[in-house]
Amino acid sequence: MPPIINVQGISKAFGAKPLFQDVSFTVLEGDRLGLIGPNGSGKSTLLRILAGMEELSAGNVAMRKRLRLSYVAQDSKFKPGDTVRSVVERALERSATPDSEHGAHFAETLGRAGFENLEVAAAALSGGWEKRLAIVEALVQAPDVLLLDEPTNHLDLAGIDWLETLLDEGGFACVVVSHDRYFLENVATEMAELSSVYPDGLMRVRGNYSAFLEKKEEFLHAQSKRQEALENLVHSEIEWLRRGAKARTRKSKARIDKAGELIGELADLNARTRSATAQIDFSATERKTKRLIELQNVTYEIGNRTLFEGLNFIVSAGMRVGLVGPNGSGKTTLLRLLTGERSPARGEIRRADWLRIVYFDQSRQLDTTMTLRRALAPDADSVVYQDRVIHVAAWAAKFLFTGEQLNQPVERLSGGERARVLIAQLMLQPADILLLDEPTNDLDIPTLDILEESLLEFRGSLILVTHDRYMLDRVATTVLGLDGQGGAESFADYSQWESWQAQRAAVVQATDRAAPVAPRSSGPSPPAKKKLSYLEAREYAGIEQRIAEAERVLASKRAELENPAIASDGPRLVVVQAEMEAAQKNLDKLYARWAELEERAGSVPQPRTR
Repeated sequence: MPPIINVQGISKAFGAKPLFQDVSFTVLEGDRLGLIGPNGSGKSTLLRILAGMEELSAGNVAMRKRLRLSYVAQDSKFKPGDTVRSVVERALERSATPDSEHGAHFAETLGRAGFENLEVAAAALSGGWEKRLAIVEALVQAPDVLLLDEPTNHLDLAGIDWLETLLDEGGFACVVVSHDRYFLENVATEMAELSSVYPDGLMRVRGNYSAFLEKKEEFLHAQSKRQEALENLVHSEIEWLRRGAKARTRKSKARIDKAGELIGELADLNARTRSATAQIDFSATERKTKRLIELQNVTYEIGNRTLFEGLNFIVSAGMRVGLVGPNGSGKTTLLRLLTGERSPARGEIRRADWLRIVYFDQSRQLDTTMTLRRALAPDADSVVYQDRVIHVAAWAAKFLFTGEQLNQPVERLSGGERARVLIAQLMLQPADILLLDEPTNDLDIPTLDILEESLLEFRGSLILVTHDRYMLDRVATTVLGLDGQGGAESFADYSQWESWQAQRAAVVQATDRAAPVAPRSSGPSPPAKKKLSYLEAREYAGIEQRIAEAERVLASKRAELENPAIASDGPRLVVVQAEMEAAQKNLDKLYARWAELEERAGSVPQPRTR
């Protein structure tokens, strides 16, 4: 099968500094290529090159003719005034989908993504729903290749599950940059790591993340053996040279040249295999109190909506809590209640005296105009860490920053580098309790490993909000789940929370199946599902007929536009054009309403398009 994208020997440099060099790979139809690599290795830049948004320094990217690509950036932003509907309608206009299929494609894609209010401002959406909308915007353009840059950032666990299902069922190829190890395990059919550790700058493996780890271990083991053999050989050659090798004979001169080559090869291998890692270690206090925070019948409301009700929970010394739930269920709000930034509507929150809480905010507010030096050491050219004075340059080196970067403004740092700055700031504050709200966004996998080790060794208590299921499984000793409907439950681990959710879904589905199915007629009918009111059930029973009628009206208006007599009659043409647009809007509304009713009624057959 010929590749649909063929990347040959590409390089990218900013100024004199190369980002990556001489990288080659292909993308075949149906591939799910997971792309990983250290922060700063050029993953996002590589995606932008594939999307045609970034120029190459060298090499070539060849694509199949008329190949359609959709690109979803790491940060999804929309224009003021954009609504969910307008964003998707504009994307449909740019797509290769026939006009006659726009309505069905519009409703099906938005319905599966979970959008209910299509008139809501896109800029007013939460980070997770903004990300969903950006992915939907890309999908409705019917791409042959979907390029995703950290798509799980800001998505809740339900959103990640939706995305995994979407990628599993999609007929397109996909190149996805992600640090979410379970996500890569579930969706990737091929893995590639972009890193200067590899001789070709890239290591590619057929299979998911586990298969990649096995092959990488084999590669590193072979590299280690090669390095050991080279070191022994170089040691022997250096001893020979020390004994006074004479360069007069041709044989001696060749051996001296060979020794130089071996030393150079060893130096190159050492440079490639020497990988620096951030040094993360949070400071705990020596507090002996067992009960740090106690929540008694805590309820929090926003407007007419109850986020959680009657919540009872105790945070004790050494506890590591994973806080999970869908977007909007109140995870961040609960953290702010714990800090005292907000107060409950009802109930009581008791905190131990002189409790020291350190909070990592997912919004990551940094003054981007300040230099890295001032961000790491605000008051002087040194910091006090665990009772030791450390110069800012040495402190910066712990987080993989160079001395040259210290005088650069924070705005020039990548997302992962900014996350490391915030973690560095937290480490200077001794804590009884760490509250971490989505700390994993933008961090590369090696840094995630170091962060996990630090959290496991932290002697204080921890409450962690993250979509990284691998980290939850590894770090959390207790999981507190918010269901988004006012309820909260405690679990031993994340797997138990998943099982509980699956059981609840199965009960709901079984209840729906047991309910009488409404007859497909335009007359009154009893409720088809428990979730629908009587009037909604009547509407649902007749909506297929209404959609069919709306499609007939739209088809007749299109036929009128194609009539030569009308096409030559200017005033009549304007009227028919307006009528056709109104018919299209009516059809779109019917499909959107059908998607909403279908979701509330449960799994039912899809209306036929004609």
